[in-house]
Amino acid sequence: MAEVTTTLSIGQVAERTGLSVHALRFYEHEGLFVNPVRRGPGGRRVYSQGDVDWLTVCIILRASGMPLPALRRYADLVRKGAGNEEERLTLLREHRAHVTTQISKLTECLDLIRFKVGVYEDLLDQDAPAEHQCHAPSPSADKGSTPTKSVSS
Repeated sequence: MAEVTTTLSIGQVAERTGLSVHALRFYEHEGLFVNPVRRGPGGRRVYSQGDVDWLTVCIILRASGMPLPALRRYADLVRKGAGNEEERLTLLREHRAHVTTQISKLTECLDLIRFKVGVYEDLLDQDAPAEHQCHAPSPSADKGSTPTKSVSS
């Protein structure tokens, strides 16, 4: 039995991926597709579900901060097929390390924000005078201890 391949228009792919039509053209121009974008009658771009699946990977890698040159390199490696898995793994491990660092920095930011929210909630609960200001816990404070609220904003 013959396999039926569904073709999608650029508008349909944009809707499914959340990318704009302009972004899809840009991804094509930058060589980020694993397979060349096919053209239908009249020269219009025609995509497959496989293209949408690949774009989903690209979207996630970009959202995690992977630079375009690294994403392009990854697409090139995938396009070349078997035999370069070690290079792909190295590229993804490097990116994982970058993302892990980002998460650590964001966690520090979130800790400060949580602290500040707590300070202001406490001030409002106590009907404290508006001139009270609050600092973050000092960086030298023990991680296990409860931060003290000091004066300053």
